[in-house]
Amino acid sequence: MKRWRADLHIHTCLSPCAEWEMTPRAIVKRAKEIGLDLIAICDHNSGENAEAAVEAGQREGLAVVRGIEITTEEEVHILGLFDRPRNLEAVQEHIYAYLPGENIPDVFGYQVVVDAADEIVGENPRLLIGAARLALEEAVGLIQAHDGVAIAAHIDREGFGLIGHLGFVPDVPLDGLEISPLMTVEEAEEKFGLGGRFGLIQASDAHRLDEIGRVATLFELAEPTVTEIRLALQERQGRRARNA
Repeated sequence: MKRWRADLHIHTCLSPCAEWEMTPRAIVKRAKEIGLDLIAICDHNSGENAEAAVEAGQREGLAVVRGIEITTEEEVHILGLFDRPRNLEAVQEHIYAYLPGENIPDVFGYQVVVDAADEIVGENPRLLIGAARLALEEAVGLIQAHDGVAIAAHIDREGFGLIGHLGFVPDVPLDGLEISPLMTVEEAEEKFGLGGRFGLIQASDAHRLDEIGRVATLFELAEPTVTEIRLALQERQGRRARNA
């Protein structure tokens, strides 16, 4: 078993609210500089830059997990993490089918698709900042049906957070909850009465390079995979997730 310092919620330049500097190579370089062992790329309603980040990580010896941050019709953010590219692609295509509107770059920001060398290969025309016409339970089910781990993002935040926005944790089979950098895991457990009911992580939700790793989670895993992360959130077979 090995300890992995992880930040599992990082945006790239594909997210319209992220800075242009958030390219795969730059993200990987910054993550290594600050001592991270494992990161996940979770752009808004799309995974089109995830594979480029995985490839950039492989070149530099950094483990990168493929992910997506879905905005549900309740305007709650849910992270989906996947081991296999085809599973992320299947979820992405399903989200696209339920995602209305087109992006207006001058209003919402540019949505740039890049390769592992940070070369621009396209631009996503969809309104990625919008909400998909999928209920929270449907989004969680979609992720898990494709062997993904579903984690409610920044639950303590008023904007797009499960508890901050809805006021409670609904009866949905989430794999874990993410606490934002606004409070510690211990503070969140006490404030929201979580009482060990869920696997908890902290992640940065970085939109700029200097935000990467501002909080992190220490995982005890045999290898840096989503399958192992699921076991850690469940505290099974010696896997663990701890506040860094």
